[in-house]
Amino acid sequence: MMEVSSEKAKTTEEVAGRKLGGLRTMPFIISNETFEKVASFGLQANMILYLMHEYNMELASGTCILFLWSAATNFTPIMGAFLADSHFGRFRVIALGSVVSLLGMVLLWLTAIFPQARPPHCDAKSGEKCVPPSYAQLMLLFSAFGLMSIGSGGIKPCSLAFGADQLYKPENPKSAKILRSFFNWYYASVGISVMVAVTVIVYIQDSAGWIVGFGVPAGLMLLSTFLFLFGYFLYVKVPPNKNLSAGFVQVIAASWKNRHLDLPPKNFDGWYSLKGSKLVTPTNKLRYLNKACMIRSREKDVGPDGLAVDEWSLCTVRQVEELKVLISVLPIWSTGIMIAVIISQHSIPVVQATTMDRHLFPHFQLPAASFSLFGILTLTIWVAIYDRILVPLISKYTKRPGGLSFKQRIGTGLVLSCLAMAVASEVERCRRNTAIQEGFENNKHGVVTMSAWWLVPQHCLTGLAEAFNAIGQIEFYYSQFPKSMSSIAVALLSLGFCMGSLVGSLIVTVMNNVTKKGGVSWVSSNLNQGHYDYFYLVVTIFSMVNFLYYLLCCRAYGCCEDKKIWDDEGDDDQDMKEKEMAKSGEHSVFFSA
Repeated sequence: MMEVSSEKAKTTEEVAGRKLGGLRTMPFIISNETFEKVASFGLQANMILYLMHEYNMELASGTCILFLWSAATNFTPIMGAFLADSHFGRFRVIALGSVVSLLGMVLLWLTAIFPQARPPHCDAKSGEKCVPPSYAQLMLLFSAFGLMSIGSGGIKPCSLAFGADQLYKPENPKSAKILRSFFNWYYASVGISVMVAVTVIVYIQDSAGWIVGFGVPAGLMLLSTFLFLFGYFLYVKVPPNKNLSAGFVQVIAASWKNRHLDLPPKNFDGWYSLKGSKLVTPTNKLRYLNKACMIRSREKDVGPDGLAVDEWSLCTVRQVEELKVLISVLPIWSTGIMIAVIISQHSIPVVQATTMDRHLFPHFQLPAASFSLFGILTLTIWVAIYDRILVPLISKYTKRPGGLSFKQRIGTGLVLSCLAMAVASEVERCRRNTAIQEGFENNKHGVVTMSAWWLVPQHCLTGLAEAFNAIGQIEFYYSQFPKSMSSIAVALLSLGFCMGSLVGSLIVTVMNNVTKKGGVSWVSSNLNQGHYDYFYLVVTIFSMVNFLYYLLCCRAYGCCEDKKIWDDEGDDDQDMKEKEMAKSGEHSVFFSA
């Protein structure tokens, strides 16, 4: 009787759930993401100039701080995804992230409003000695950065999935088409948001000053938060689920506990897998982990319900293979760290642009931070051209539906990133020589006659490199992982950018400390006395070495296009569903989708 009642309650719950969500929730969700992106990217694009002009920081110091901020902003989404999936649910994490991000932007706005929050202004052109910011002033600034990173960590990993939750209706035959349309609109809104941020918001900061320039993003973030919370009663709120990372830890723990066991022969049939699973024998790669799924004694290790008596001593073959595939892709993932250094460094090109002729028309000059727009445009346009025009042509020769293979796309991105840095080095060498010829060697604020449009090729090449490499990485991870690990694909890319920002900060710091011993640092605040062409050249060499390392990783990994070991495991959370059915005694009715 209780089972019938619970079934009725479940049915009533499902019927009530179908009245929620739908297309009517999209304005609230997409507007939240759009305004947040405009606000956050609008602040990041010009931040190096704020640190140098208002906080009297050296270019090297400001660049390191922004690298670390970027690292934090790319790491917090991993934590946000974990909290959303395992504890609080997506709605709460997005709502909390929006509020925290708003607080961070308001705090940054206050640093522009109150002079006491910054060191005294100094005129560097007149040779006046600048006072560095105090500890309290830096803590206030870093608190604003930290809050914005935490807030971004709540919004970035959950917004797209939360929108999909509202539109997912299995009983609707048009559900897949609606979801594809949502994804297109979502990514279009993100692209437009970034373009607006690096043009309109940056122009406001340059023309109206920092108070208005920071106040507008804070106002947009307030609107973003209000619109998202306004749709509270319309949303479908999927409850949190079990975290996949617990399975990884269990495999490691079980392998360690069983480390004294010898690996069995090939015809061994004592591997532990749940009823209905097609993965009943582990692969030979990383065989040490196979000890985690060896049944030593069926009477002691497996209960009458078919489940492991101790999940920390015996894991399923599926769990073992999930950890294996994650470990296997890590070498190729690590090759993305160096290109992340290149993609994440925005500060130096911005300062370069301030010393060059930026006139678009006789009476209008493009803001220095707006040149990054060309990288975004290149990425967006190339993705459309590649997907619609080149893939059908290339696939005729490669016999692959995606045109180039995953490895070819990732490798092409790495090669283009090397080319981007080589071009950047040559452009900076020409700019520096021009500045010295025009008498600006000791005047870091001098504007040379060389056009800033010479910076466009390096931005375009960087955008093209990102289009190949980043998208290639995600597709590679998706092809190798089971559906239950799809979120890890995005998390790995985000973690790569986090590591890239940390490595970028390390390169600048080491280069500054080493080269300033011989006189003027290569990464001096005075670009005309420093040698940023050498900086770009060093990054180019590192990138070339990284590409050779990538070729070795590809060879060691082997073929990836035809790996389909998960084809028979169609459920997004196979092991969990199998265990639930095993507990209810329904082994025989479970079939893999």
